[in-house]
Amino acid sequence: MPADQWSPSLRYPDPAITSLDKKFDKYRVMLTNVERLATGTQWGEGPVWFGDARCLIWSDVPGNKMWRWDEATGQASVFRAPSNNGNGNTRDRQGRLVSCEHLTRRVTRTEYDGSITVIADRYEGKRLNSPNDVVVKSDGSIWFTDPAFGILSNYEGEIAQSELPMNVYRVDGKSGAISVVADGINAPNGLAFSPDEKKIYIVESRAVPRTILSFDVSGDAKLSNRKVLIDSGPQGTPDGFRVDIDGNLWCGWGMSPELDGVRVFTKEGEPIGHIALPERCANVCFGGRHRNRLFMAAAHSLYAVYTNTQGVLGG
Repeated sequence: MPADQWSPSLRYPDPAITSLDKKFDKYRVMLTNVERLATGTQWGEGPVWFGDARCLIWSDVPGNKMWRWDEATGQASVFRAPSNNGNGNTRDRQGRLVSCEHLTRRVTRTEYDGSITVIADRYEGKRLNSPNDVVVKSDGSIWFTDPAFGILSNYEGEIAQSELPMNVYRVDGKSGAISVVADGINAPNGLAFSPDEKKIYIVESRAVPRTILSFDVSGDAKLSNRKVLIDSGPQGTPDGFRVDIDGNLWCGWGMSPELDGVRVFTKEGEPIGHIALPERCANVCFGGRHRNRLFMAAAHSLYAVYTNTQGVLGG
């Protein structure tokens, strides 16, 4: 069904939520429906929940805006415009907004007073490509991917020459020092830690087929034991994702009407569930009072559904 003709199901359980394996049944709330909370973006991305403000902030990358959805009123409004073609967002362990910006090719932090601090815009004197997605570890370090998407056209950034390979970086939470933690990944995209932070998962978005890689994380922030956790094959394309407290990966998914939505995988990479949406889903986050509401930033709209799990802290 086209997105402009979509309406929520009145049936319980919602037929849009499908168990691909019985393991997914425990995570379903049978008396809930997928809701559309807002619409009107060109390419929605980077949702992040602010429990203290009871709101969600997400990006419209080519629209050059960031939006805010208010839980109390159910209304959406512009949070920041222009946003420098902002993309991925998260919060640091002090509750501040951390954002990736395509246009300025940097990662920034929004301080409590609204001022902007640049966290990273260069590595070894060379400009970053276009930071895409970002997570913050419990030690305060900031990890982000840097593919070239924002400098390939004037649609979600500006055309420019790449000065660096497409790496994954870590910014030390105390010194601010930036280091490469993963290279040789063909356009790294979404990333997230396992609940115990002993593994990090990274989408290789220009691999054919697209994959989600797994790395072991050592105490000194070194990555090892690279392997393919999820090979999407012909079954869609992972983008941004988040992890729940049981280690399941809830992945933005799609590229065809049959596959658009969110695909859920176990920590072993086994597909167990699917949430169908009428458009491509780019990224997700958990929020709400109990971190049990899954917010889904799709191409043109923001959706949500309640689950019987919780997102990990910091996700």
